[in-house]
Amino acid sequence: MPSDHDPETAMHRSPWLLPPAWLLAIALAAAWPVAAQSPPAERAEATDGAEAEPAGPRTGDAWVDEQLADIDRYAARHRQTLADELVRYRDTPRVLADELLGREDWTAGETYFACALAQVVGRPCRAVVAARDNDRARPWSELAEELGAAPGSAPYRRLKEGIAASYRRWARPLALDAELRRAIPEDARPPTP
Repeated sequence: MPSDHDPETAMHRSPWLLPPAWLLAIALAAAWPVAAQSPPAERAEATDGAEAEPAGPRTGDAWVDEQLADIDRYAARHRQTLADELVRYRDTPRVLADELLGREDWTAGETYFACALAQVVGRPCRAVVAARDNDRARPWSELAEELGAAPGSAPYRRLKEGIAASYRRWARPLALDAELRRAIPEDARPPTP
């Protein structure tokens, strides 16, 4: 009769008694197919021989695109704080902020950008949202230019400075681009990463 201390008998009796190395190997093998999958953006294929559109908000400014993606990550944990930011500092009605942050077809970064863009061009956020909803495939840079805030313009620079001010209020680290390092005094900058 095998003893209770016989490792082979113990392994057949309960999976909890497997040696830790085997448990790790099984866990890694189970996770491998998920980890090996490419992100959706890499799997996207062009149709009709046309090039696929780049992912992201396409604001015409790589620094802004990067911050909008970070705002998406921030809002995943601090959605109410982002809504408060839009209401207090971007003149967005609470109902609209909550509605946009709850919509599946709008990201938090896009919501922030729409309301910040509206503010620098003197329009209601709802009007910018409506213009964007009319043509979701259109890059934000084209809409911003149409509204008088093309990337590189004075209104667009104010929009970027507003992003930095939001990060400062959130005490969220932010790497400023060269334009903002020249424009924002050292004591008014958000923390650096």
